[in-house]
Amino acid sequence: MKQLFRGPYNRSACNHTRLEPLVFFLSGIPGLEQAHHWISIPFCSMFVISLLGNGTLLYVIKTDLSLHKPMFFFLSMLSSIDLVLSLTTMPKTLGIFWFNAGEIGLVGCLVQMFFLHSFSIMESAVLLAMSFDRYVAICHPLRYHSILTHSLVVKAGLVALMRAVALMLPLPFLLRRLSYCHSFLIAHCYCEHMAVVRLACSNTRFNNVYGIFVALLIVGFDLGFIVLSYAKILRAVLSLATKEEQHKAFGTCLSHVCAILVFYVPVVLSSVIHRFGHHVPAYIHILLANFYLLFPPMMNPIIYGVQTKQIRERALHLFHHQQLLRKAAL
Repeated sequence: MKQLFRGPYNRSACNHTRLEPLVFFLSGIPGLEQAHHWISIPFCSMFVISLLGNGTLLYVIKTDLSLHKPMFFFLSMLSSIDLVLSLTTMPKTLGIFWFNAGEIGLVGCLVQMFFLHSFSIMESAVLLAMSFDRYVAICHPLRYHSILTHSLVVKAGLVALMRAVALMLPLPFLLRRLSYCHSFLIAHCYCEHMAVVRLACSNTRFNNVYGIFVALLIVGFDLGFIVLSYAKILRAVLSLATKEEQHKAFGTCLSHVCAILVFYVPVVLSSVIHRFGHHVPAYIHILLANFYLLFPPMMNPIIYGVQTKQIRERALHLFHHQQLLRKAAL
């Protein structure tokens, strides 16, 4: 295995020689290796549903001109992000489960990590933008089209992208400067930041602090403004004259509220268990981390497909049209 690393592999050399592994090894789910094939069944099912659901959602929004509105543009951003997140992690994870293909190069590991964390940050930003969209629609309905112009939607998407890149671009460089001599086995299904940091034998305090800073910044800033938006929405809705108007206003927000819960609840739960659940088995941490990446991309198209009348009708029409084409071909 010595040819896999630049530099001698011994503990005494760790303080003097900077080791750069050419290959890391992803273990999958530690403690459940014998069950990998069984675990792959729900994982693969969720992955396929995510691809089909988000792909269908993007196609419906693109082809139906009546859906070319700010809310649906933000939804298409959310679906694109979910597709990237799924494709960044799941093919490699399924490769580990099915073929024990845990090898991943240093560059590949850093690239996967960059895309994984960047697009997670982007998803949080898009959910924030969607909450602003709902706030304007309910609190300032007469000014909706003058405030939420196509130009503003594009700018919001670019800001979300630039913020994610700016926050995550230092990560690969911070990890490249570390020495790795504890192990080259990553106890995870993908290259998660802290899972890689734990392998380093050099000082990782800055990496730890930076990771916590980014997490608190994103969750604190985005979730804080989302809560503020919905506090104002709730006040505006409760001031409506009739129960019917209140239910209708709440109904326009239901899909977005569900998407927020689907995204943030696993994040918060995983963070709490990671920080305070010292006696929780390692495989629970890994399963939660995978659930956090699999569940939102699978559920978002289902939530919006069920709750949004325009998308549901268009998707059903598309499905019916495909069935007619198949019958005609036969």
